[in-house]
Formats: sequence, C-alpha cells, structure tokens
Amino acid sequence: MNLLLHGLNYPNIDNGNSLRTPLRDIGDDQRVNIILSNPPFGGEEEKGILSNFDSDKRTAETAMLFMQLIMRKLKRKTLTSSGGRAAVVIPNGTLFADGIAARIKEQMMKDFCLHTIVRLPDGVFAPYTDIPCNILFFDHDKPAKNVWFYELPPPAGRKKYSKTASIQYEEFEEVKAWWKNRTENENAWQVATKDILRYDAEGKLLSANLDRKNPNRKSENVYIEPSVAITNIVEKEHQIMALMNEIQALIV
Repeated sequence: MNLLLHGLNYPNIDNGNSLRTPLRDIGDDQRVNIILSNPPFGGEEEKGILSNFDSDKRTAETAMLFMQLIMRKLKRKTLTSSGGRAAVVIPNGTLFADGIAARIKEQMMKDFCLHTIVRLPDGVFAPYTDIPCNILFFDHDKPAKNVWFYELPPPAGRKKYSKTASIQYEEFEEVKAWWKNRTENENAWQVATKDILRYDAEGKLLSANLDRKNPNRKSENVYIEPSVAITNIVEKEHQIMALMNEIQALIV
C-alpha cells in the first residue's frame, strides 16, 4: 500500500524470505543497479538459512546476513558500465562489532567502495526502536582510501526525535548540498580506511571499527574554574538543607 501511495502502481513484491537463496547461487543475471534497504536487525535466523552463507560469515544477526546478500546482489563494475550502488540502514552496534561482523565489514571495505556513512539522530525510528542508526553508502567499485562521515544533527533546541515529532524530508537538504561539494565542517569529517581496518603482525584482522565520533563537534561542556564549581556545590547544598528543614518542620 505504501508503494502504491508513492506512485509505484505495479510493484514486483516477493513475499518470501530474502535470505532463502544460497549466496553462491546468485548469478550475474540476478544482480541489480541500486539497492535501498532498511533490513531487520536484532533478529535470529534458523540454521537452514545460515547454511546459505560462507562458513566463516554465518551469524545470527540478521543485519549482517542482509549486508552479505546486498553485496552479492550488486552489479559488478565492468569496462563499459559502473557497478551497483547501495544505501543501507544499520544500527550503531554493527559499526563497532567484532568477530564475524568485522570480517563482513572488511569484505565491504576491500571488495567495494564504502564512501559515506550518515549518522542519524536519536529517535529517527521511534516508536519502533530507540537504537541509534546510520546509513551506509557503498558501490561495487575499487575501495575508497577514505570514508566520509556526516552527522545529521537534530533541530536546534531538541536532542532527539519522537513519534509525534518525526524527522522531515526538508531536514536532509543540508547533507544533500554537502554531498556534491564535500568539505570537512562541524558535521562532516573523514577517516582513512587504513585506520579503520586494523591487523596484527601476522596480518590477522583485529577490528573494523566504523563507530567514529565527530571530532569537529563543538563541545557542549563549559569549563568552570574549580573554585567556582566548589562554591556552586556548597550553595546548592545549603539550598537543599534549607528545603529539607522546611519539609521536616511541616511534618512535625
């Protein structure tokens, strides 16, 4: 119904489990140019589904299973055509997760071009989940030397979105303008790929941490001289004791 309301009058909907086909059986004729996805995360698949994936990348985390499927489904780059493009919503935990998740992220960064991560504000998917999320943009192309990060801030005076105060399309105008003319600013920064993928002396993957904080964000903390801070604390304590004495007098 949502597709119909947005002008897609004849959507081709497959109501089966998207993970039901073994990755090795997905050929070039089944690859596509563009994938937009908000895959389910925090779920758990049955063992029969897990057997559709490489033995070293089998995980119960559905977001990581879908990430592998999406990579497999993107068209390869050729001499005459560009590779497929993807934009995928993932939870914050995926960015810093180790183990199997790190190996999947390594594959994405070495076999694809992970060029941009948009960090969404809290509450974007309320009331369904309060888990902070991100959008990963990557192409089937040569690996990027740097990954751009863009932190989408909530409106002034608010810390998060909610069901009754949801994010609006117009609030993406700033990141859309930045997209075509990228420079570092208060909301945008970049990290070298070599600093994200870390290996030990023997070349074994240690981590693939994409959870990078904004180094350009203005600090919300204001420095206060220790003597002033102590004075403020003592004054607050006096106020609290005065209130407690008033309450005690009322009780007596």
